[in-house]
Amino acid sequence: FSGPYDDRGALVSINAGAGGTEATDWAEMLLRMYLRWAERHRFSTEIVDQTEGEETGYRSVTVAIGGRRAYGYLRAERGVHRLVRISPYDSQKRRQTTFALVEVLPEVEDDDTDIELDWDEIRVDTFRSQGAGGQHVNKTDSAIRITHLPTGIVAQSQNERSQTQNKETAIKVLKARLLERRLEEKEAELKQLKGEHVTAGWGNQIRSYVLHPYQMVKDLRSGVETSNTGAVLDGELDAFMTAELERL
Repeated sequence: FSGPYDDRGALVSINAGAGGTEATDWAEMLLRMYLRWAERHRFSTEIVDQTEGEETGYRSVTVAIGGRRAYGYLRAERGVHRLVRISPYDSQKRRQTTFALVEVLPEVEDDDTDIELDWDEIRVDTFRSQGAGGQHVNKTDSAIRITHLPTGIVAQSQNERSQTQNKETAIKVLKARLLERRLEEKEAELKQLKGEHVTAGWGNQIRSYVLHPYQMVKDLRSGVETSNTGAVLDGELDAFMTAELERL
């Protein structure tokens, strides 16, 4: 935990890949996995934004996980997670492969001077919240979407009851995304100086979860694997996290 932000809380964003219902269900499975992991460590959790799938699960969801070194641990989870299983949504019971992208951002504190927002470079949009929230949420344009125009980075919040609260949450998420972008640029620069190949985005697959025809979770970076897939999906992630942090 030598990084400058490793002691902080984290924002974990899960984005379903292509694959419709199977992909949105996988995003929900990953959300549950991280919530259970946080529960094991007695970390606080709060879902700050969610876009639900058409039938089940989430197209995208962001959860704030608070606790000492939450970001230090969870940064090992950044990347693409691959699921192989017999889909419960396929009437022909065929084996399906689907993907989800996990992003992990350090929590930005109110007194941080590292990230200053120039409001001339920011667009703020309001929209009507979707999903859970009750009558109030459905009747008012309380949800907030903030776009950082120079980078195209977008942050939104729709889970709070008031527009003001949603704006504060969206600003925190935007600052966290800008901070993570800065850290990634530094990391890529160091890797290029070392002569390492740098990949980003969807090509960066880190872990496979195979539930059929055999049971295996394998981390493709550290080589750590286990056949106890149920325990991993129930939040037993420390062996994977520790091995990756030691590798780094």
